[in-house]
Amino acid sequence: MQRINERLVNWASLIEPETLQQAEKASRLPFIHPHIALMPDAHLGKGATVGSVIPTLGALIPAAVGVDIGCGMAAVRTQYRVEDLHPDRSRLRLAIERAIPLSAGGYNSRLTDSARERVGRLSAQASFDPAAYARNWQLQLGSLGSGNHFIEVCRDEHGWVWLFLHSGSRGVGNKIASHHIRVAQDLMTRRGISLPDRDLAYLEEGTEEFDAYLTELRWAQNFALANRDEMMDRLIACFAEFVGGPVEQRERVQCHHNYTEQETHFGKRVWLSRKGAINAEKGRAGLIPGSMGDASYVVTGKGDATSLNSSPHGAGRAYSRSKARKTFTRDQLRTAMKGIEFRDTDAFLDEIPQAYKPIDVVMRDATDLVEIRHTLRQLVNVKGD
Repeated sequence: MQRINERLVNWASLIEPETLQQAEKASRLPFIHPHIALMPDAHLGKGATVGSVIPTLGALIPAAVGVDIGCGMAAVRTQYRVEDLHPDRSRLRLAIERAIPLSAGGYNSRLTDSARERVGRLSAQASFDPAAYARNWQLQLGSLGSGNHFIEVCRDEHGWVWLFLHSGSRGVGNKIASHHIRVAQDLMTRRGISLPDRDLAYLEEGTEEFDAYLTELRWAQNFALANRDEMMDRLIACFAEFVGGPVEQRERVQCHHNYTEQETHFGKRVWLSRKGAINAEKGRAGLIPGSMGDASYVVTGKGDATSLNSSPHGAGRAYSRSKARKTFTRDQLRTAMKGIEFRDTDAFLDEIPQAYKPIDVVMRDATDLVEIRHTLRQLVNVKGD
C-alpha cells in the first residue's frame, strides 16, 4: 500500500499517472472521510476512477458509482467435473447465446415465468416509474449487455465446473445514472460551486435531489441483482441440458462492484461508493474475474481497514478500447483464447486479454485484501458485441 496523500491511498503497482491525477482531484472534495482507496485494478474513469472506494459524509457523487449501477458478478459451483463434459462445447455456447440476449441493445422479446416474477417484485419496490427512463425496462431483465460483461463455464483447480457471469442494471440503470449526474452538474452550476472535475458533481444529503437519487440507485442495484439471478437460472438450464442431468448449486456467490451503501469506517457512518471494487470485509465471499482468456478468482475478504474493507473487481484496463483495436489482431485474440470455446469475431478485439492488466499482478497487489479460495479457468466464454 502506498499513501499518496492524507486523503488518498493506493494498492496498484501498475497505474497510469493520469489515473493518480484523477483520483487526487476527487480526494480534494471536502466531504471525503477518511480517504479514497485505489484498488490494484485502478484505471481512468468518468469523473471518478474505476477501481476506487470513495467514502463521503453527507453527500453522494453519482459518477462515483458510475453509469452501470449495480454491475457485478455471480457464480455457481456445480456437482459436475470437467471430465463429465462433452468435448464439443460449441453446442453449449450456442444454447447460451440463444437463451440470453447479448449486446448493448439486446433485450428479451417476452418475459419468462421467472422474469415475470422478478419484474413483479421490482415493480412493487419502485416508488417512481422506471418506464420514464426506459419503456422496455421489463424486457431488459435477463440480458447481458456488451463490453466486459460475460457468461462463462469454468473449471477450478480441483476440476469442478463453475457457471460464472458478469453484468449490471442494463439500459435502465444507465439512464437513471446519467440523469442524476446531469442533475448534480446543474445544481453545481446554479450554486456557483467550482469542482476539480465537472463529473465530480455531488448531491447533498437532506435535499430532494439526494433522496431521489438514493431511491432510484437502490432500485437499480436490486434490478442488477435480479438480472444476474435471471441469467444464472437460464445458464443453469442450458448447462443441465448439455450435461443431460439436473444441476446442484454446491456454492453460490453474488456481489456488486458499482454501488453505494452506508457503512461505518474510522468511527463515522459514511456513504461508501465502490466503483469497480467489491466488499471484502472479513469472511465475506467475493468474485474477481480476469479478462476473457485469463484466470478468475473466488475469494474471501480479509477485512483490511485502510482499504475500507474492499478489494479489486477485476483486471482493470491497460489499453483503451480504441487503442486495443489499433494494436491487436484477430490472430492474437485466437492465440490468447486457445482451448476456450468462444465466438471468433473481430468484435472482441478490444476485450483481448492483453488489453487488460495481468490478473496475477492485480491479485499479488491484493494479498492483504483477500484470500484466494478457488482459481477458475474458462472452458466456454460468451460475450455481446
